[in-house]
Amino acid sequence: MDANTLLSNLLVLTHQIKKEAEELQVLTDFVLQLRPRSASWSILECIEHLNRYGHFYLPELAIKMSITKHHLPSSTFKSGYLGNYLAKRMLPKSKLNKRKAIKAMNPSDSKLDREVLTVFIQQQNSLITLLEQAKTVNLNRIKTATTIHKWISLRLGDTLKLVVFHNLRHMVQVQNILMHQKLERQNYLS
Repeated sequence: MDANTLLSNLLVLTHQIKKEAEELQVLTDFVLQLRPRSASWSILECIEHLNRYGHFYLPELAIKMSITKHHLPSSTFKSGYLGNYLAKRMLPKSKLNKRKAIKAMNPSDSKLDREVLTVFIQQQNSLITLLEQAKTVNLNRIKTATTIHKWISLRLGDTLKLVVFHNLRHMVQVQNILMHQKLERQNYLS
């Protein structure tokens, strides 16, 4: 895959995700905190889940790109087997396949407010900066740690895909929550 095309596509997705997050800021606290079902997450819980991953991955990406000796970018990116598998698993499907979040990343029962949205938008700005910086380094040679296990590392390009696709996945979940709320209101009024 062409490295610049990959980064351009990830940038487009990240700008869209940021725009959707900014649009959530006009919603009421009630709407942001309402769960479609008792076992589901609210909009704020979805975003907080992403923030928790961002707190890990954004500094990891920034550090690895700043200390690398691999400043000569390659024109192509070859995804690793594990990195490609994990990134593809994050892509949303027509019916979102459920995954159990690890305990540290599960925001259920957390007291959340709209500051969660502010943090997420700031994280998207940081991610945009990192995606721009990634154009100046080798996506194949730089390895990053993961939240999966301390011994598992991924190629920088795979980690960037994983982070953006994970954000996309949960923004689709947020849109599904909003659609569910809209249908509930329509059913209530009819």
